[in-house]
Amino acid sequence: MSTATAAPVSKAIPQVGEPKATSKGDLMTLAIFIAVVLTAPIWAIPIGAGYPDLLQKFAIFGVFAIGFNILFGLTGYLSFGHAAFLGGGSYIAVWSFKLLGMNILPAVLFGTLFGGLFALAIGFVALRRSGIYFSILTLAFAQMSYNLAYSVLTPVTNGETGLRVLRDDPRIFDDKSGGYDGTLIGNLFGLEMTGYTAFYFCASVLIIAFYISQRIFRSPFGLMLRAIKNNQTRMKFTGLNTRPYALTAFVISGMYAGLAGSLMAVTDPLAGAERMQWTASGEVVLMTILGGTGTLLGPILGAVSIKYFENIFSAYNKSQLLDTFSFLPDSIAEPLVSVLGLFVGEGWHLTLGVLFMLIVIYLPGGLMEGARRVSAMLRKRKAEKTDASSGQTTPAE
Repeated sequence: MSTATAAPVSKAIPQVGEPKATSKGDLMTLAIFIAVVLTAPIWAIPIGAGYPDLLQKFAIFGVFAIGFNILFGLTGYLSFGHAAFLGGGSYIAVWSFKLLGMNILPAVLFGTLFGGLFALAIGFVALRRSGIYFSILTLAFAQMSYNLAYSVLTPVTNGETGLRVLRDDPRIFDDKSGGYDGTLIGNLFGLEMTGYTAFYFCASVLIIAFYISQRIFRSPFGLMLRAIKNNQTRMKFTGLNTRPYALTAFVISGMYAGLAGSLMAVTDPLAGAERMQWTASGEVVLMTILGGTGTLLGPILGAVSIKYFENIFSAYNKSQLLDTFSFLPDSIAEPLVSVLGLFVGEGWHLTLGVLFMLIVIYLPGGLMEGARRVSAMLRKRKAEKTDASSGQTTPAE
């Protein structure tokens, strides 16, 4: 009987997901990724994104999106509550600073662990349902967490003001001898997390997070998750209990979110309940879909794209637009600025919405699908040129 039930499983799993890449190909992808991330302060300058604060956002939200993709991209479970783990990781990291000291390693460790434990508690309940019911349950838990942070848990979260590190906090492992009160900036054994130093720390975490994600994608566990996404009902009919696999993916994804939240506190020792709001959960969904669900690099591309466009379009206002179009007659410039003004500044989300619609309509696979199409087009042209050149030399021979 065990032989009969094992056969359908073995046939079902290899038919889903991406083909397994060679270890050489994975190493090449990892090497290129590391080179691109570490040289970001150089190549980001021409596009106006070379300053540390924005680069830190690229890395932090890249970690957040990678973790979300492990859940959504591999298993197909769409969570609208990942902001709860992001905000929770931030709160725990700040409390680590307040109680233990400004060393960032305990803060990152505790923030990540809290994200995993919180995800375990929520996933244990939410994963009893699937589809839209699962999504609504995760959204409900996230909103409950958000409201608790503003009301009942005010002694822990400091409510609307937000939780920050204060001079009179215990910080028991900080050196306060001789009246020295230390700094209120996170540090790694004395190396302060500011500017490019903070970016390179976040970048190092991003590289490690990407490598772990790559290993998960190529592992038998990753294949099982893709099989769950492809046809969970069929997997259950074979006698396989898929819930532990889905719960494990949910916990790993929650740990990534907690890690991203703790990195936010590392770069700015402050935690607020707004990080737990449903809009933050929706943002990571957009990042993943925009870049390419179920791909390794897609979520990172989506995170970088959204944060970059947010930085560009939210910085504009109507007066700047008027200066930009000052070469036009007033009868044309003013109506044009009135329309474009809806898409910049506080209304930059309209631009994001238009961009998202265009991607979904014309590139359902996200930016990674666009990259694959361009790559295929270039290979086709190269092949045509090769055939043409070989056709010209044949008669001469």
